[in-house]
Amino acid sequence: PENNVGLILNPGCDVESSRKAVSYANKYPFVYAAVGIHPENIEDGWEADLETIRALAQNESKVRAIGEIGLDYYWEKDERARARQQVVFARQMELARALHISPATIAISLKRLDRDAHADSMEITRRYPDVIGVYHCYAGHVEMARELLKLNYYLSFTGVITFKNAKKAKEVIREVPMERLMIETDSPYMAPEPFRGRRNSSLYVHRMAETIAEIKGISAAEVERITTENGRQLFGISG
Repeated sequence: PENNVGLILNPGCDVESSRKAVSYANKYPFVYAAVGIHPENIEDGWEADLETIRALAQNESKVRAIGEIGLDYYWEKDERARARQQVVFARQMELARALHISPATIAISLKRLDRDAHADSMEITRRYPDVIGVYHCYAGHVEMARELLKLNYYLSFTGVITFKNAKKAKEVIREVPMERLMIETDSPYMAPEPFRGRRNSSLYVHRMAETIAEIKGISAAEVERITTENGRQLFGISG
């Protein structure tokens, strides 16, 4: 807060990090949590892990989403393993719906958008029209962004948008209305310029706001205000 960071939604990516996210959220009033199993962290016994995620998600005051969830095919070429990712993704979307949490933080192949993962993720997302969420660390094309907007999803962007070669991301930002944009760190990765190469931090998130402001032709303060309100609205955070 002393550095003008008003709210943080901190997602887990497996049972351990989800527990940590909940503990931080319970400790700090400006931090909220998401809990979930990222596709890179699906292991044998994932059914039991999912039951733990279900239990953690019932901390209704501070757990506001299921995530990170999604598909990551970049390293995984085995069709059976990909099929398992799809099952776990779908089960967590069902969990978001069943617990009336609704928002899901979704990743597709992390920073490495895979065409097959793109198609499969969209197919699973469409199965759950009553679940909305945010596609985080967005790396897709404008066409995919348009489809997600029709499904009432939000898109979130990291420090990548400050890089000189981030032409695709900037095209998407021009297309997406401000009321559907969010900013994030994806810490410890994706630190923005001029901090590129360092461990990322919420202290740098203002750089994403400044970059979006340049693209949209509005003030950074306005971007900060709108993206904060977007987060409040999606994750049901009042005050």
